Amino acid sequence: MHQKSRLCVVDMTKTEEIEVSGYSKTTRITMVIISMLLIFGGPTYVPYFMSKANIDAFVIAGVGALLFIVGLIFMFFLVSKKVITK
Repeated sequence: MHQKSRLCVVDMTKTEEIEVSGYSKTTRITMVIISMLLIFGGPTYVPYFMSKANIDAFVIAGVGALLFIVGLIFMFFLVSKKVITK
């Protein structure tokens, strides 16, 4: 049998979207939004609504700090898996 060889020519003027992480674009956007909600919404809005429910201030501060830390860990995970790129 005779195999055909292929020659690949790369055109540097065209840009193509390359899937770096293996996740779809919608999934990547959703994960970034969830991370941002945890980082910014966790220490602000969640404690506000918890204070309206008359929960102890120590618990409120702990939950806010925990949500912030979880958001940071999730963001570092996204960066390390190259979900977030340039």
